Amino acid sequence: MIDLRNKRIAVLLGGPGSERKVSLKSGEGVMEALRSLGADVTGVDVDGPDFIVPPGTEIAFNVIHGTFGEDGQIQRILEARNVPYTGEGVAGSELAIDKIATKQRLVERGVPTAEFEILRNGAEPTLSLPFVIKAPKEGSSVGIYIVKEPASLEKSLVQARTHGNELLVEKFVPGRELTVGVVGDLALPIIEIVAKDDFYNFANKYPFLNPNAAGADHFCPAALSPELTAKVQQLALAAHRALDLQVYSRVDFVLSGQDEPFVLEVNTIPGMTPVSLLPEAAAAHGIGYPELCARIIELSLTRFH
Repeated sequence: MIDLRNKRIAVLLGGPGSERKVSLKSGEGVMEALRSLGADVTGVDVDGPDFIVPPGTEIAFNVIHGTFGEDGQIQRILEARNVPYTGEGVAGSELAIDKIATKQRLVERGVPTAEFEILRNGAEPTLSLPFVIKAPKEGSSVGIYIVKEPASLEKSLVQARTHGNELLVEKFVPGRELTVGVVGDLALPIIEIVAKDDFYNFANKYPFLNPNAAGADHFCPAALSPELTAKVQQLALAAHRALDLQVYSRVDFVLSGQDEPFVLEVNTIPGMTPVSLLPEAAAAHGIGYPELCARIIELSLTRFH
């Protein structure tokens, strides 16, 4: 494991987007972990492009989820300032945050994903119900609307279009929700997520922000046959590589009733809060939270050398 003693690390947290509170919680965990490894850590609360990275910073650990942190914007700024940073570069970040571009790349590379169409300029969906309407560049299940009845379509479209005029409409595949963390070339144990109410939406993901939410149960490793486990993990690696990612990600799946896995999306800055999925999967593999942070730094630094 990389020696982080006295290494000057800036943890970038917060951000201007809808996942700010989650990022602040992720940042708290990362700072504590890095300090436990002897690093000289400074937290930097980012609310826009004019953030200050302390002089002498050797690497910026980016835990800003979604807007600004996960979409290539902060990556461009850090590269212009010659500050190495964790996670993917500009191209990988821009591609993975865009659900439409991600779907198109998965299809190109032969990675199974649910049938979809793209709505532009007020167009109406042509897929048969049920389907899922998604704002293409939001994270943490923000801007996602499951439409099962014609009566709820118009309201869902109106709400989704508050996030932008271009929408992804994806065939709803009933089944089990799975997620797989990828760290370098390692696919971590599979987690099955069972939401207690509705689906694994923002409220159910982060009960510490939403005390009235029903929450969700996580099962790790997921109760799958060895053959199916291997297949899903290989598909997670295939999705990670299809987007030309190098450092780490979390790949979300739905497993149909026929045990066919479909990749839904790929997250390049997955949550690092105490209830987040990536640290949970790493722990199941025997990788503690501080070691996970150290691995992310080590893999990230190889991109800059």
